[in-house]
Amino acid sequence: MTDAVLTTARLVLRQIGEDDLDPHMALLNTPAVMQHLGGVQPRGVIAAKHAASRASFAANGYGFMLAEERATGEIVAHCGLRKVAHPLAPNPQDFEIGWLVREDRWRLGFAEEAMRAVVDWGFAVIGAPRLVALTCEPNVGSWRLMEKLGMQRRRDLDFDDPALPPGQTPLIQYAITRHQWEALQ
Repeated sequence: MTDAVLTTARLVLRQIGEDDLDPHMALLNTPAVMQHLGGVQPRGVIAAKHAASRASFAANGYGFMLAEERATGEIVAHCGLRKVAHPLAPNPQDFEIGWLVREDRWRLGFAEEAMRAVVDWGFAVIGAPRLVALTCEPNVGSWRLMEKLGMQRRRDLDFDDPALPPGQTPLIQYAITRHQWEALQ
């Protein structure tokens, strides 16, 4: 295990290492997992995302991570915190949280467990004033989790992405402020 950042009851969220591309491609870059995220991505795109996460940790102390199941050591998710990365988003100054879970671990609570830790970390350690999350409206599981995390829909932050297939745009955003998070504690 490399560079653990956060630990939960069942997960270790760690920085992405140089040797993580092949497992990510096999476990997380699948048609089912990527259905609402633009589809399966070429190896170079995932490699660039990994490099960006490593660079963000080096420069800022935060980024996207891989989540390993503590009981098995297996990679079960990709999640984390970054500045809003989508070039068409109207709010690049905000901190964005995001996640995806491998298909054979769906509906086991891993996304919620990981993201509660990431939200706490984003506010308590990183000092984010507001966290946002992006998805498309058909991705009901994602926006329901956003609501469980205390986030609220922000229609003023929705935007179209012409590169996405029909039904995957507009991208919708949910947000939670530090004050709202503190009230939930």
